[in-house]
This record gives sequence, structure tokens and C-alpha cells, in this order.
Amino acid sequence: MFAKLKDTFLALQKRLPRVGLGIVFVALFASQAGGWIPLPFMERLDGILYDVRLRLTAPGGVDPRVVIVDIDEQSLREREAGGEGRWPWPRDRLALLVNRLNDDYNVSLTGFDVIFSERDESSGIRTIDQLANTQLKNDAGFQSQYARIKPLLDLDSQFANSFKDRLVILGYSFLNSGDQQKKGTLPPEVFTTAQIPLSIADPMKRQGFTGNLAQLQNSATDGGHINPIVDHDGILRRIPMLVEYQGKYYESLGLASARALLGSLPLKALDADGQEMNSSAHYFGAVEALDVGGALLPVDSQLASYIPYRGPYKSFEYISASDVLNKSIAKEKLEGKIVLIGTTAPGLLDLRATPVGNAYPGVEIHANMITGILDGTIKQAPLWASAANLVLIVVLGLLLALVLPYFSPLIGTVVSVIAFALVLGLNLFSYQQGVVLPLASLLATLLSVYLFNIAYGYFVESRSKRLITGLFGQYVPPELVDEMAQNPANFSMEGESRELTILFSDVRGFTTISESLDAKTLSEFINAFLTPFTKVIYDHRGTIDKYMGDCIMAFWGAPIKDENHARHGVQSAFEMLKAMEVLNSEFIKKGWPPIKVGIGLNSGRVSVGNMGSEIRLAYTVMGDAVNLASRLEGITKEYGAAIIIGHETRLQLPDVIAREVDKVRVKGKDIPVQIYEPLGFEGTVSEEHLAALALFENALNAYRTQAWDSAQTQFEHLLTHYPDTGEVLYPLYLERIAHLRDNPPGAQWDGSFTFTKK
Repeated sequence: MFAKLKDTFLALQKRLPRVGLGIVFVALFASQAGGWIPLPFMERLDGILYDVRLRLTAPGGVDPRVVIVDIDEQSLREREAGGEGRWPWPRDRLALLVNRLNDDYNVSLTGFDVIFSERDESSGIRTIDQLANTQLKNDAGFQSQYARIKPLLDLDSQFANSFKDRLVILGYSFLNSGDQQKKGTLPPEVFTTAQIPLSIADPMKRQGFTGNLAQLQNSATDGGHINPIVDHDGILRRIPMLVEYQGKYYESLGLASARALLGSLPLKALDADGQEMNSSAHYFGAVEALDVGGALLPVDSQLASYIPYRGPYKSFEYISASDVLNKSIAKEKLEGKIVLIGTTAPGLLDLRATPVGNAYPGVEIHANMITGILDGTIKQAPLWASAANLVLIVVLGLLLALVLPYFSPLIGTVVSVIAFALVLGLNLFSYQQGVVLPLASLLATLLSVYLFNIAYGYFVESRSKRLITGLFGQYVPPELVDEMAQNPANFSMEGESRELTILFSDVRGFTTISESLDAKTLSEFINAFLTPFTKVIYDHRGTIDKYMGDCIMAFWGAPIKDENHARHGVQSAFEMLKAMEVLNSEFIKKGWPPIKVGIGLNSGRVSVGNMGSEIRLAYTVMGDAVNLASRLEGITKEYGAAIIIGHETRLQLPDVIAREVDKVRVKGKDIPVQIYEPLGFEGTVSEEHLAALALFENALNAYRTQAWDSAQTQFEHLLTHYPDTGEVLYPLYLERIAHLRDNPPGAQWDGSFTFTKK
């Protein structure tokens, strides 16, 4: 008996560290769930899990009740092209838009996701007023005529008059702490802090606002703020239904619109018991819901509601504002509809990152809110949700922490999978019933306890491999990570000096290309060429330093030493050009513009390692060789070359056929450097290019010795007989020769050219 007790005690003692550490995990995540220990990554994970649930359960399709009249790129075209010109438009055109919607299309409500905080003086009314009150004050004829035409010049009045006897809701914005600017006016509040105590409501402090002109706001049916709540990961999941400002509460655009549609009934704030809050009661919890004409609108502790996204961008019909103004759409498309006026034009900056899209128009967010309020489909995060989450973490977490150490890996896995399935099933069921329960901390607890027990006694080698993957996985291809993991002690992110080859590539004319594509297409377009270019670099053992819009910066020779870093860099450049040709054929089929890239490479000793600040570090390279590589990329277009390499890179590649295109002083450098255009490796360059190369070398030598006549003759010969080998380069030198004839450089000239721009 004593022997059995002893064995049991020893077994318990052996498993005690595992049980104890499992309980530590439970305590950690319970503290996070209870709000005692902040774990920002858990908030981000909760957001991601919420997004997954939303996308899985979103109804999809197009809601026919709301139509978005879009100030899009078509609307911003010049009048001759069927648009209205650049924003902002004169208010008489906006008045016409409102009149068209109501008189010609008979819409039920018009909401503006646009703020009109300043007077429209485009008609010149201010100048004429000054004249009427000064030089022409006593001119009776002028005063009479001006009195007659002044209403035609007061565009704000015309806009305000278009609101009369119509349901029109204007949007406005509150400013966060620190910005005390007050422009325009606010609509009437819906509550005061006497009705909803400030201590239990909106925790954010607003010190200013950008509202609409009083003339416009007073003529409108109501107004609603357009302030979102952006979570820590930059995603917009909620909108505050009420915002507190100077002791008063103001409703959102979606709520104001829904209330107007329901007859502008008084708004009621309800507590957790469903009772209306009033100034005589004492509350220990937050507002649980708002009563909107009998429809309950759940709110959380920040008086915010989850946005009931129907689906991705264009879950509502979009109609160009210019089409409405031109009456070029059928009446049934708008008749009786709720209309929101907003913008998707990229230049007007109303695109948001949401669970259903990274460039989602803000106006469509308000459309989702309106239909969600009308349908009663907005999810709630009740006060008891956090407490229920904490109880589940403690109960299920402790259960696993206590029993898993005694199970085999197989049984432990089965038990854990059952626990995961129960938790996920319960959470998804509650979500379907309209209740959002936290999930990340509970899943993290169960997963942490399980993984800790399964992984107890990890081998040092596998731990080292994970360390290397974490450090370098985002920079180098997986096969190099595996290679590094064989000797992890040889690699670190500490700064060191090494000889590397650095590459910069950039799409030429990208600004013009980007202006021709909408935000979503532009994102797809960039990904379409960055992905194959990155794969080429990875295939040649390169390290991606960073992406800068359409530009790629990469290098060879670190973190793994590479004796052939120059060769791998140039091979990558050639392969990128081949990939570009394939891409362009695909782009043309899609109706996208083809691209041209300029690539600059240079080799030299640089500093490589983790660099940055205490807040953010990045594994990168710095030094003169890096700067020169960047400059070489920038000047490729000057010579009509797709690739230009520096002298140090050229020296390391004796089997590369390269044309020395110039000797230059780049911006920021006093010493000239020779630069080359690589044409290909030996055996891959055509006879035409080889013949032209020999002639070009002779012409370049004549140019540098100031034999202008001979140089001109040879360059003209090249341009006539080998135009395809230098259609930009040969005319460039002919132009220089003409200039230098008239402005001799002197006997000390070293044949170099100085660039004054990057």
C-alpha cells in the first residue's frame, strides 16, 4: 500500500511542473480576459476570428433598398466627358442632384456621407457683395439688378432650399482629443449626460467637430456623425451609435437615417434589464441597447454597434452621380429607394479597411448600418459576455491543465479536439443567435495548454529551427531557412560588414498607371507583378529587403554568405525581365496597362543587420553601395536600358556581355563611376548586338577623347544600321556631342557626365 502511495506521489511530483505551467497559461489568459493584463495580440486575434465568423455568415447578394449615388471617377471627369469636374462641385449642382433624386426619381431618403462646412463662393457672390457695399453702394441701377440676381448667386441657399419638405440627412465629423477646431454647426442632440451618465458611456473625448453650414443643417431633416471606431489592427468593425460632446450625445448617420425612415420617433436608451434609462435612476452598468421606434439596436460599452456587413464591396447598387444629374438611368432603379451620396474616387480618401475588404467605401458602411437597424440584424456584445468568457477559460483551461499531463499524446489530442469543437460550436451558435462572444482568449488558453503538454521536452534543434524561421522567414525563401537551421549558431540579426550585391527595381510611369485603375484593381495589379518578381529573387537565393509601393529592394550575400552574389543578382534581373514579358501578355488580356521596369544593381561592402528604432526593427542594408544601386535604377530610363549595373558588379562577372554605357557622377557623389548595361551571358547574345557593341566601344572611346567628328559619325552609323540596339542611347550621345562642341569641356575632362537629380 505504501509502495502504491509512493508511486502515486512520484507520478504527481513528476507531472507537477507540467500541471503548474499549464495553470500559468490559464492564469495568463484569464487575466487578459478579465482586463487585468493587456495582450494586444489577443485583441487582434479576436478581431480576426470575428471577421471569419462575419464572412462565413454574411448573407451576400445586393440589398435593393439602398442605392449609393457615387461621386466616382466618371463623375469627376470634365463636363465635356460627361462628368461634373473636380470636387467640390458648386452647390447649385448638388441642389440639382437632390431635386433630381426627389422630383424625378421620388426617393424615400437622401443621406450625405459628405460634409459641407464652408460657404460656396464659386459664383463670386462675396466679391459682388463687397462691391455692392462699397464702390457701387449708391448705384441704384446696380443695386436693383443685383437684388434680382442675388438669389441665383447664393448657391448655398439653393442647396438648402432643395432640402425642404424632403428627408435629407447630413453627415458631419467629431474630432478627437487635441483638435479643438469647431466648424459649421451640429444638429440637435438626442440625449444628454443627465440621461446617460458619462461615467458609463462613451470613453472617448471629443474636443471639436467639423459640421455643416448652419443654413444647410437647419434646412435638413437631421444629421448624423460619420466617426468610425478603428480597432488596433486598423480594421473598421464598429460605429459608435452615440458620441458624447460637451455633455450631449449625437447619433450616427446610419442611426439618424433609420430613425427618419421610421418616422423620427424619440430614441430611448435601455439598460441591461430592458428598462429605459432616466436621470432619476442609478446605474452600475452600461447602456445595453437603443430603442429605435420599437426596433432594438444593441450597443456595447462604447455605445457602438457592430457593422452588419452584407458582403464585399458593392453589396449595394452603385449609380454614378453624373448619371443621376444627366437623367440617364431608369426611374425604377431609384424610385422609393434609400439613397446615400458618397464617394469611391481614390483621390477623395474615403476608402476603409474592413473585414470584407481593404479598400471599402465609407458610404457603403453606413448603408450596411441602415439596413441592419431596419432589419434588426445587428449583433450584440452583452455585458455578461466577458464574464461568461472568463468562467469558460478558468473551467475548461484548468480541466485540460490537470488531465492532459496524465494522457498519452493521442488521447490528449482527442480530448483537446473535443474541447475545441465544443467551444467553436457554442460560439458559432451564439453568433447565429445575434450574440458576439469573445473567442480568442478561450481558444488561446486551450491551445496553449495542449501545445505545451504535447511539446514538453522539445529538442534544442527544433527550437533553434523555429528561432531561425521567426528571424529570417519574412526575408528569405523557405529553402534558405532550412539551410540556415542546420547551423543556427552561425546566423544572427546583429549588424556586420559584408560584401553584397544590392538590387532595386521600379515600374516606370507607375503614377500614371495607378491613376487609371481603381483602388481594388490597383491592389490586384501590384500583387500581380510583385509576386512573380519576388519568386524570381527567391529562386536565386536573394533576400527581400522591402517593398516600396511598386519598387522592390533585395540583396544577395546575407544572411547566408554567397560567393556568387553578383551572379545571382544579375541572373535575377534577367529573369525578372522575362517574367515581365509573360505578365504583359496577361495584363493586356485583362485590359490592364503593360509595364516596363528599370533595374539597378551594385556590389560593395555594406552594413547589414537589424536596424531601426526601439519601436520597430528591420533586417536591412546600408552604405554607399546601396545608395549607388538605388541611383542606378533611377537612371536606367536615361539610357533606355532595362538593367544597369555598377563597376564592382561588372568586375565579378567576366562571362557577362556588358556594354559600358557611361561614366557618371550620381547625385551625392563626387567620384565618377563606370556603369554598364548587361546584355546577357556568353553564348546568349545575338550577333547583331555583339557587332553593335564593338562599334559602340569605339564610338565611346572617340567621345571621351573629344574626337567629336569621329564619335558623331560612328554614333550616326550605329543609329542607322543598328537602331534596335540603342534607340535611346545613340541619340543621347549625339545630343551630348552637339552640346560639347559648342561648350568644350577642356583638356582635364574625364569623359564623365554629372546627374543632378536622383
